[in-house]
Amino acid sequence: MRIAEILKAIRVASIVGTTDKELKGIEMDSRRVREGGLFVAVRGTQADGHAFIGKAIENGAVAVVCEQLPETRVEGVTYIQTADTEEAVGRLATAFYGDPTSKLDLVGVTGTNGKTTIATLLYNMFRRFGYKVGLLSTVCNYIDGEAIPTDHTTPDPITLNRLLGRMADEGCKYAFMEVSSHSIDQKRIGGLRFVGGIFTNITRDHLDYHKTFENYLKAKKAFFDGLPKEAFALTNADDKNGMVMVQNTRAKVASYSLRTLCDFKGKVLEDGFEGMLLDINNREVNVQFIGRFNASNLLAVYGAACLLGKQPEEVLLVLSTLRPVNGRFDALRSPKGYTAIVDYAHTPDALVNVLDAIHEVLRGRGKVITVVGAGGNRDKGKRPIMAQESVKNSDRVIITSDNPRFEEPQDIINDMLAGLGKDDLRKVLSIVDRREAIRTACLLAEAGDVILIAGKGHEDYQEVKGVKHHFDDKEVVREQFENEQ
Repeated sequence: MRIAEILKAIRVASIVGTTDKELKGIEMDSRRVREGGLFVAVRGTQADGHAFIGKAIENGAVAVVCEQLPETRVEGVTYIQTADTEEAVGRLATAFYGDPTSKLDLVGVTGTNGKTTIATLLYNMFRRFGYKVGLLSTVCNYIDGEAIPTDHTTPDPITLNRLLGRMADEGCKYAFMEVSSHSIDQKRIGGLRFVGGIFTNITRDHLDYHKTFENYLKAKKAFFDGLPKEAFALTNADDKNGMVMVQNTRAKVASYSLRTLCDFKGKVLEDGFEGMLLDINNREVNVQFIGRFNASNLLAVYGAACLLGKQPEEVLLVLSTLRPVNGRFDALRSPKGYTAIVDYAHTPDALVNVLDAIHEVLRGRGKVITVVGAGGNRDKGKRPIMAQESVKNSDRVIITSDNPRFEEPQDIINDMLAGLGKDDLRKVLSIVDRREAIRTACLLAEAGDVILIAGKGHEDYQEVKGVKHHFDDKEVVREQFENEQ
């Protein structure tokens, strides 16, 4: 693609040099630029891309898009000035990769909890319908059956368009995507066309980035504000901000709920650790999921599938065959007769949802032992709340490390303990070593009890001082089970 063609996607303030050059790639990381590439200098949260224009040219950039033209310019390099490179990069990437979302139906899922489950179940469902499907999620990206590892909930706009371009080229009809608040705020999804958006819920999270809950809510709402009128906006009517999210959208609004009249109404008729019997729009279906929060997630999946044109009967049939997503309420049965549940819950609300689901099934017939931590270099305000909710909803609590990142694990634990009173502390242990914390919980558990191991779910590593060490909660649990036999 020539420079002149790609520039049609953005507003250009000025150009120095020729636009009659062929581009072989587009990057916003100067280290990844290759010969014939276009470098977009973005002012990021960690570094300013303008400081790396020289390095990008050394690596082969033939053109640079920037907000401020450098005083010293290299002959033969084209410089394009635009007002906002953060906004421009997504549109440039969309143009470079051939506008992939004009060739497939993209549905975005946003909210604090449930994004991974809903996006992944929709991916699995539509593959069972016989389509080629793409998935962009926290756990892994997929181009139909091909797994592509991921580091972020929503990739940078260039990686995102590259993946969507491959999906379109390989014949994918649908793509389902988790849309994080960071990606909306940083305009990573600029230039993409969505045929639908799903809102799950919103509770406190990522305040280390957004600073206030209001800013966090506005970021989520901006996604729905930007949907076209041809799209659908499916919202959770059980969340107090559910209708706020869609109040200014141009898209067709639909709602789902376990509590009130709406387009997609659900009710839990029976539940157990093997699954639930649900009533969805007056039709009964057995599902292999546990807890009201999962019933809500399944309603969103059902509603989205129907809005995408599928018949309710065929949607329910596939829904009954789907299994939980890796690391989301993964139940493992001990030889001693207790149950260990590994779950990604890493916000106060997610923790309460999972503990409520456990109590709904247990009905007081066993103890609940919770192993919980909090991530380092993230929102510190939620740490005492995580501890409080754990103690309120458990018989015993073991506070331990999660991903400490660049913080001291004991400091994070102390922040959590600071939220507890003297009576609370009587049922709390603090064990820095996560492996030892899980083993201790297993030793404390008796037949009929449930252990919740929260916070890491699908992750198979623990991040300490910038290094990822192999660590898998489920592996540790299974090792302990072997010792019990």
